[in-house]
Amino acid sequence: MIYLKKLLLTFCACSVTLFLVAQNTLRGKVIDSTNGEPLIGASVLVDGTTEGTVTDFDGNFEFKTESPFPVTVMISYVGYEELPLTINDENAVKINLEEIGFTTETVEVTGQRISEKQKSAPLTVESLDVLAIKETPADNFYDGLGALKGVDLTAASLGFKVINTRGFNSTSPVRSLQIIDGVDNQAPGLNFSLGNFLGSSELDVLRVDIIQGAASAFYGPSAFNGVISMETKNPFYSKGLGAFVKAGERNMVNGALRWADAFNNKDGHPFMAYKMNFSYLRADDWEAKNYDAVDDTDSPTGNPGGWDRVNSYGDEYFSLGDFSDTLNVRTDRAGLGIFHRQGYNEIDVVDYDTRNIKANLAVHFRTNPSKDFESPELILSSSFGTGTTVYQGDNRFSLRNILFFQNRLEFRKKDKYFIRAYATHEDAGDSYDPYFTALELLNRAKTNENWYQDYTEYWRNNIYGQMLEGGIPKPETAPPPIFVTFDEEGAFQWLADNQIELTQWHAEAAAVANQEDPLVPDDTDFFVPGSDRFKSAFDSLISLKNTEGGTRFYDKSALYHVHGEYNFETPFMDNIKVGANYRLYNPKSEGTVFKDTADVTISNSEVGFYLGLQKDFTRKFKLTGTVRLDKNENFDLLVTPAASLVYSP
Repeated sequence: MIYLKKLLLTFCACSVTLFLVAQNTLRGKVIDSTNGEPLIGASVLVDGTTEGTVTDFDGNFEFKTESPFPVTVMISYVGYEELPLTINDENAVKINLEEIGFTTETVEVTGQRISEKQKSAPLTVESLDVLAIKETPADNFYDGLGALKGVDLTAASLGFKVINTRGFNSTSPVRSLQIIDGVDNQAPGLNFSLGNFLGSSELDVLRVDIIQGAASAFYGPSAFNGVISMETKNPFYSKGLGAFVKAGERNMVNGALRWADAFNNKDGHPFMAYKMNFSYLRADDWEAKNYDAVDDTDSPTGNPGGWDRVNSYGDEYFSLGDFSDTLNVRTDRAGLGIFHRQGYNEIDVVDYDTRNIKANLAVHFRTNPSKDFESPELILSSSFGTGTTVYQGDNRFSLRNILFFQNRLEFRKKDKYFIRAYATHEDAGDSYDPYFTALELLNRAKTNENWYQDYTEYWRNNIYGQMLEGGIPKPETAPPPIFVTFDEEGAFQWLADNQIELTQWHAEAAAVANQEDPLVPDDTDFFVPGSDRFKSAFDSLISLKNTEGGTRFYDKSALYHVHGEYNFETPFMDNIKVGANYRLYNPKSEGTVFKDTADVTISNSEVGFYLGLQKDFTRKFKLTGTVRLDKNENFDLLVTPAASLVYSP
């Protein structure tokens, strides 16, 4: 006990000593003096020391120094004149660097495009900055994320890519959070993000950070598997016209256009900026044509009676078609084995014409233009996305003409505070379930019970006689004392030797079962893909909601979210972060997704609060603690604490 007290006293004494060391914070922004563009990776060093940092993606820097004010710093960047600058206090400074006209010798630069802030982050962060986005060999920046460490990219279809971390290789990452400028990009009804199908235009993306691992204490309970955070370009800094056009196989055409500009007040300070984005994609999606048997089936590929194909619907195993019991070889059911109903291939019931249109308009206002980048900003933003693609969940879903609207109102001061409100509305359009469409097409022609009965009866009355003529052994009755003999081994050998004939006979029985039975009301012929009958029945099914006997699902759900955060510091704490958020879900599916039929109205709300503390011990150790409280109206209070100690050599 005495030893423990001494240890605690020693720790407290050391902590007090560290607190008493004077540390000043230097912050500012480095830009090009000609065009005002931020300079990424510019070096900022305290003159005569090794204290310093590099600017981040917005040209900003911030670090602590033990040198007293005034402090002289040296700012340098490749291709620009080195600039000495004296800083007298902790207010942010704006630094303009002049470009050098020419160089007389080769300059080799090595390093990393990683800011000091990112290096010291308590979470594992993989980033794709604006330069890496331009240089990625993938056809778009979102596919390029798959090359980052610890990131798995799953392609559910050409238009729908899914990012997973922590080994959760799912096509429905409901526990991963995707945000764009702090706004959750999930579809309210589907409850997960549709990749970048409804995301940001490539021309407008400044950087993408993928936070691997559980981040619930920082981003809420939806971030259990990680966070995909996208930041778009600020029109005050990234102005002008940008455009690209790409073309490739599968008749792929992808184009985008971005325009941004800013207006100055009478004093020459930018006070308003806006940006407009538009992107378009069309392609022929990959067709699912795997007709091998599914795993763990008793009917392998090549089975005379058919098999359950991977990309065919309606040919699944049905007990009425199972005559695999060895006793059946003695009867007129011999040779039936296991047989499957003729289903529909996915290419017959899925729309592979991928299309995607995205548009965005944002207006930024500076409430104090004279402070330039330090001025608070008011942001009004509206985004729109629509298109057709294929989604892979428990079933394959054909998302047709899906609509996605998102409006945001935000007031913020960078690295200080923000209050953000946004609303997300979706419309499932003409989306439907291809699997159940195939099942309903089969059922409209003939029920499974009738189809399997017709198949079996035709086999017994027509096929078995041909088998007897072909020499298959049959039970024989011997003279008194009466007993029955049967060459079972010979019968199985006969079946094995006549696989071609069995396959032809099964096809004959299936063709008969696919025909209308005039003795059964409502029976009709099989709907042949490509025929007018098929098109009429197919269009009828996908136009009716599944509550009306069709397979279309209706979804006009909405999500409303308000989020506020404030950062400040005290003499004994380098950063204190407090925040709160409120979210309201308003599902609206008319019974096709949720049980909101008749007069039933569903809503779901949740509220969260969080507190974060950060203390720097000298320049190498950073202690961070966070606690978050979340309460969903349907669940108990959830408390999520987190703590970390980061050493930066």
